[in-house]
Amino acid sequence: MNKSAFFLAALCSGTLLLGSCNADKSADTTATETSSAKADTAAAAGDMAGMDHSKMADGAAGTSPLMASMNDMMAKMNAMKMKGNTDHDFAHMMLEHHKGAVAMADIELRDGKDATMRQMAEKIKADQQKEIGEMEPIAERLDSAPTNYKPQDPADPFTAQMKASMDGMMKNMPQLVADPDMNFNMMMTVHHQSAVDMAKAELAHGKDTKLKEMAKMMIDAQQKEIQQFKDWHTKNEGKMKTNAAAYVCPMNDGGQGDAPGKCPKCGMDLKKA
Repeated sequence: MNKSAFFLAALCSGTLLLGSCNADKSADTTATETSSAKADTAAAAGDMAGMDHSKMADGAAGTSPLMASMNDMMAKMNAMKMKGNTDHDFAHMMLEHHKGAVAMADIELRDGKDATMRQMAEKIKADQQKEIGEMEPIAERLDSAPTNYKPQDPADPFTAQMKASMDGMMKNMPQLVADPDMNFNMMMTVHHQSAVDMAKAELAHGKDTKLKEMAKMMIDAQQKEIQQFKDWHTKNEGKMKTNAAAYVCPMNDGGQGDAPGKCPKCGMDLKKA
């Protein structure tokens, strides 16, 4: 199954969220693997997006509903088959990204208490749902668009820029704390930044006029909200208190959870604190 280079890279870097894959393979098996077997292994790696990500995400899901929501979004984005048209692939990617934002806003409206964060969650949900409704017919129209970039070539400018947006989201994933409003604030800041980066890739390499107009609006709106999130964060630093974790990572990398599962950072089994 053909997958774009940036989705394969995002899936690999996404092990920070989704856990490690078969880390217990023996060194002897690797050392004695034939050239044919190596080719089979590479082919299997191309099908990684078809794996059961819900099982891989158990550890992170036990840590935070927001992290579980992010995992679900990443699994769906990783599973997408790239057409090789910048507008088509951006639209379908952004649809899943927007749906992830709606899910995170719903969690804040369920668990959050802070009036400002709840108001932002309501606005984000309304804005993203509106854009989803506008983008879906565009994405469907673009299903017949011709190819204009190489999703399997990491040197392709659009591929590289989209990969960077995903890598940035993984790299900047925050350490969650006890306060749900602060968690929403930090997670949505990272989520918004990756959307801004994706929209900039569309502006630079897309061809569809309507989609590029939407990308520009996304950048303007979400950069403004990122600043609002940062301002609120500065005023509410007292909420940066961590939970007394019931389970912690044996590697002491800060990974933790309320129940047994995988470390959301390295994928190792959490140990009782």
